[in-house]
Amino acid sequence: MKIVSENACFGGVQGVYSHTSEACSCDMTFGLFLPAEAKDGPVPVLWYLSGLTCTHENAMTKAGAQAWAAEQGIALVFPDTSPRGDGAANDEAYDLGQGAGFYVNATQNPWAPHFRMWDYVAEELPNLITSEFAIDADRQAITGHSMGGHGALTLAMNLPGRYKSVSAFSPICNPTASDWGRKQLSAYLGDDESKWTAHDASLLMREKGFDGPILTDTGTNDQFGDLLKTESLFEATAARRQQANLRLQPGYDHSYFFVSTFMEDHVTFHAEALYTG
Repeated sequence: MKIVSENACFGGVQGVYSHTSEACSCDMTFGLFLPAEAKDGPVPVLWYLSGLTCTHENAMTKAGAQAWAAEQGIALVFPDTSPRGDGAANDEAYDLGQGAGFYVNATQNPWAPHFRMWDYVAEELPNLITSEFAIDADRQAITGHSMGGHGALTLAMNLPGRYKSVSAFSPICNPTASDWGRKQLSAYLGDDESKWTAHDASLLMREKGFDGPILTDTGTNDQFGDLLKTESLFEATAARRQQANLRLQPGYDHSYFFVSTFMEDHVTFHAEALYTG
C-alpha cells in the first residue's frame, strides 16, 4: 500500500492511499479519514459509496463529512467507483465503464477481467483497512449517493450482520426498471434478468429487507428523479413494514449541495447505530 497524501483534518487525518487490487486486477485508490480517537484504538467506520463519474475524491472534498465524523469519533472510507487505467475496459458514455462500476461483479466481456467492484467493496478493501488501520471491523455502517446509494442499499441487504445501519442520498432504487440500471446490468451481467435482482434495492426490500435502521433523503427537485425510481423503494418498504425513515426534501436537487446539507443527519444517524447497536 502506498501513501498518496495525508493531511491534518478536524483533529484527525484525511489520507489517500493506493494499492494493487486482486479483485480488480489493477491499482486502486481510496480515501480514509481517521478521527483523533484512532490514535488510542480501533474506531467505528462509515463507508461512503459515490455515484456515476465520481472517484474517491468527490465526496472526500465536497460532502463535508469529516467534521461530523470527527465529532462522533467515526472513520470514513471513500472507495473509488470502478477500476482504472489503460488495461480496464471503458465506454464513451458517462454511465458505463470507468466511473460507473455499479458495485457489481461483471461476468461479461470486456468488463469481467477488472470490474469486480462488489468483491472489492465487500471483501478486499474492508480486509485491507482493518488490517492496516485502527478500524473496528465489528462496527461498520454504509451510505452513498445515487449509484453509490444503490450500492449501499444492496450491499446492506445482501450482507446481513455486516452493517449496523444503512443510509443513502438520492439512491437509484429500482435499477432493473430504469435506464440507470438496465443498460449497466445487461452490459456487466448479461441479458438474463434473474441475475440482476440481487442488485435492485426495491426487489431486495420486498424479498429480505434489512436487519437494522434505514435512512434515505431525496430532493423533490432532483433532475434525475425519473431514473431513481424513489417511489418503488417507498412502496416496497411499506409493503414489508421495514424500519426506515425515507424522506423527500423540498427544493433540493441531485448535487453535493444537497448531500452536504444533510450529511450531519446521516452521520448522526449512523453514530447512534454504531455506538448502541
